[in-house]
Amino acid sequence: MQNYKRLLLLLCLSAPVWVFAQISVSGTVVDSKNNPIQFASVKIRNSNAGTSTDATGKFSLTIPGKGGVLDVSYIGFKATSVNVTAPTADLSITMQEDVGHLEEVVVTGLASSTKRANVAHAVGTISAKQLVGTTPQATVDAALYGKFPGAIVSSNSGAPGGGISIKLRGITSLVGNSQPLFIVDGVYYDNSSINSGQNFISKAANQGSTDFQENPSNRVADLDPEDIERIEILKGASTAAIYGARASTGVVIVTTKKGKTGKPKIELGQSVGWQMQLRKLGMRSWDTAKVRAIAGANGLAIYNANGGKTYNYEDELFGVHGFMSNTRVAVSGGSDKTSYYAGMTYQDNAGIIKHTGYRKTSFRVNLDQALTKFLDLSVNANYIESSADRGYFNNDNTGTSMGVAYVSTPSWVSLYPDANGNYPNNPLAPSNWMQTRDLTKNNETVNRMLLGGRATWKVLKNNMHDLKIIALGGIDYYTLNTKDIFPAVLQFEKNGNGTNGALLYGTTVTHNDNYSALAVYELNPNNGLIFTTQAGLNAINNNLNTIVNTATQLIGTQTNVDQAGAIQVEQNRVISKDRGFFAQEEVNYKDMLIGTVGIRGDKSSRNGNADKLYYYPKFSLAFNMTSLLDVKALSLLKVRGAYGEAGNFAPFGAIYSSLVPINFNGTTGSIVDVTRGDANLKPERQKELELGLDAGILNNRVGVEFTWYKKDVEDLILKVQTPTSTGFSTGWKNVAAIQNKGVEISLSAVPVLTKEWRWNAQVNWWKNTAKVTRLDVPAFNVGAFGASLGTYRIEKGKSPTQIVGIGDASDKVDPVSNLAVFGNSEPDFNLSFNNNVTWKNLELNVLMHWKQHGDNINLSSLLSDFGGTSADYDKKSLDPKGILSNGDYRIASFGKTARPFVEDASYFRVREIGLSYTFPKELFKDIARVKIGFSGRNLINAFKYNSYDPEVSNFGINAISSNVEVTPFPSSKSFHFNVSVTF
Repeated sequence: MQNYKRLLLLLCLSAPVWVFAQISVSGTVVDSKNNPIQFASVKIRNSNAGTSTDATGKFSLTIPGKGGVLDVSYIGFKATSVNVTAPTADLSITMQEDVGHLEEVVVTGLASSTKRANVAHAVGTISAKQLVGTTPQATVDAALYGKFPGAIVSSNSGAPGGGISIKLRGITSLVGNSQPLFIVDGVYYDNSSINSGQNFISKAANQGSTDFQENPSNRVADLDPEDIERIEILKGASTAAIYGARASTGVVIVTTKKGKTGKPKIELGQSVGWQMQLRKLGMRSWDTAKVRAIAGANGLAIYNANGGKTYNYEDELFGVHGFMSNTRVAVSGGSDKTSYYAGMTYQDNAGIIKHTGYRKTSFRVNLDQALTKFLDLSVNANYIESSADRGYFNNDNTGTSMGVAYVSTPSWVSLYPDANGNYPNNPLAPSNWMQTRDLTKNNETVNRMLLGGRATWKVLKNNMHDLKIIALGGIDYYTLNTKDIFPAVLQFEKNGNGTNGALLYGTTVTHNDNYSALAVYELNPNNGLIFTTQAGLNAINNNLNTIVNTATQLIGTQTNVDQAGAIQVEQNRVISKDRGFFAQEEVNYKDMLIGTVGIRGDKSSRNGNADKLYYYPKFSLAFNMTSLLDVKALSLLKVRGAYGEAGNFAPFGAIYSSLVPINFNGTTGSIVDVTRGDANLKPERQKELELGLDAGILNNRVGVEFTWYKKDVEDLILKVQTPTSTGFSTGWKNVAAIQNKGVEISLSAVPVLTKEWRWNAQVNWWKNTAKVTRLDVPAFNVGAFGASLGTYRIEKGKSPTQIVGIGDASDKVDPVSNLAVFGNSEPDFNLSFNNNVTWKNLELNVLMHWKQHGDNINLSSLLSDFGGTSADYDKKSLDPKGILSNGDYRIASFGKTARPFVEDASYFRVREIGLSYTFPKELFKDIARVKIGFSGRNLINAFKYNSYDPEVSNFGINAISSNVEVTPFPSSKSFHFNVSVTF
């Protein structure tokens, strides 16, 4: 008994030693040039404990027990590990840059990911630095220009608040959705473009084209680029098949920033700058002969009465240097169990036209919590409030938009108001554009809330088995209010010219939610093989409700819809419910042979049979032969292949024949619409085969990525003519197929790497060609405004983006269609060249973009000719005989040939350029990292296109009828002064 008491006493005395044994470690994480790496993650292996380096690269933590392994990681560097067995206060950890991004983790399934070196398909990735590190970005989609191959990213116009079209690997639909699916932290992000009802004034869809041409912004503009950690772009079905019936146009996966273990990190940023018109065309010079030729005796009388004075209306309308401001505050940090991130951005950008601009406030909070050893929870919330004043531009058939009225008004007609603010009527056009600019309003206001969550149950984890059950979901809720005000005093509204004023008030309420439950199981039998299995279910619900109130015969200056003599209400509801499952198996043999097989099954209320499942398979195989080759200089050699299928729903309402309201002799009722629905419509289906080769040499200082793809899009849906005996004039059918073929090449290199100098360069080259391979109806024209001006034509065996029109004897006119081919909106190729050069604390970033060919239908010039205002009217560069001036030649061609209206839209531009300087940390006693810089967007532009910018689309994000110009809101260039402070 006495010995037992002595043993117990010894254990009690020694308990503090073995219970509280620990090792204190502090040190610095640096790169190969001994520069500190800030905010690198330093974690204790097999533990949630860890920290992150501060602004000077320093860290400190405590390792329980007798030691352990520190895993150190940071974006853009190869992960490294350090074994620590004794206390140390000056540990130095050097990280090697991941030049080829082979350590970068990319998505391979709904709940799995792998190193880029192991993927079997091409995935575009954009880091936070690439996205916003050079210059402030107004919207996320505008920040994607030229930063990855395989995409045509183009601005529809220069109107504030966005309006961007993104097409991945060619044409994927003729009438359906053509924009990729956006997923933000697991939340399906609505990217609708919603018209405000402005067509009531413009009548743009009443003649020539039945498509609306209001150019609204798209809602991905609400997403704050400053919150984004990384973006992954799944460009085709071979990669996006696991997302099923929504993925034929590609998938853009956005991951926002999260907190890291360690001290709180505080980021403050401010940029100010100005934006201005991208390119000025100039004004036509005038004399009495020109005035008489354009406006006759009445015009000459006006010209002489004003003493031949002219006004620089281009500067008056587009000459504002809009002030731009971007304010950023973010706080992040965490412990071994909790991490947090909170960010706020306030953006205020004035447009290049008076009374236009864009203001946005965004708040985001991301929280990650280890609730127990086996249960993790992540939640994120984002609130956005924005307001965009976009002006009144694009095509109209009433001569009332600012753009059409501007080109219709010679510079010798005075439109300025008198001392009392009264505007004169425009004697040569239906509208005084200066009055329209100053008195009308076209505003979009958004209030948006996103909520997302993810719970991970770690059911089992040991050396061989790893099983997780994951539940995730999200809600996307927003209200969009559109307000168009056209006062009764406007020239085109008063005195019987219009409706004595008009108010167009629209409200869209959108409530979308998505939920998924899945299991991920990894089996590692320690024989070189690793099996990753995942399967799950998901549900997606969409509810969009738009109501537009149109009030006319306004009472005085009232702007309430109830203060009007007539009110018209239109409502559009889009409700859909999708359900699906997925399963995927991935096998990895020693990172040398990686194979994946998966399937997705989807059913939707958008299909004719809402209970029918449509299946979308995927297969991929990658063979990394680097380890088999004894070549020192070769750091990567991989061949890969992938096949996948994805879908695209029919346009909403196409599966049934809708009812339209009618008023007959004072009695209201409904009649069947003239378009016949088809309950047997199938989703459009994309089948893509992708083959590729990835190589890296000299420790990946030089890397090459080559991809070839063939994408067949089948069962394309069209609205076709039907026999009148059916009681309908048109109907929806699966009648067409398109094949896209393309090549994507990426070359990355570090040509210079010394202690003080570093030059990173990346060149991307891509090309796509498309062909109509099936057409069950006769060839037809679509998009634009008819063959006399140039239009698109869908014809079997031809490109769906070919531009045709009527022709004369000098054109090659097809004897069957009586049309000539004048061009194609598909570019011959795109090339982007991204450079990052650092010297000591200076950093220079330059992104250049070259688009070769690809044609536009430019109708702005013709409208200017009709008004006699074209800047090149009197030049003689178009007429082959050298007789007619350009303006006279285009007018003479109207109705005879469409040749002059189809123009080469090639360009070269410096999309982004930035020069920054980071102050030595010693100046601020190692407390803060301070960086200042100058940057610009679109500062250098080279093109021969006869307008403001070859990047334009009168029809917005429409799949086919892009690359058409009709007096748009001009694009802008901008420069900024930036400062950021990180604590």
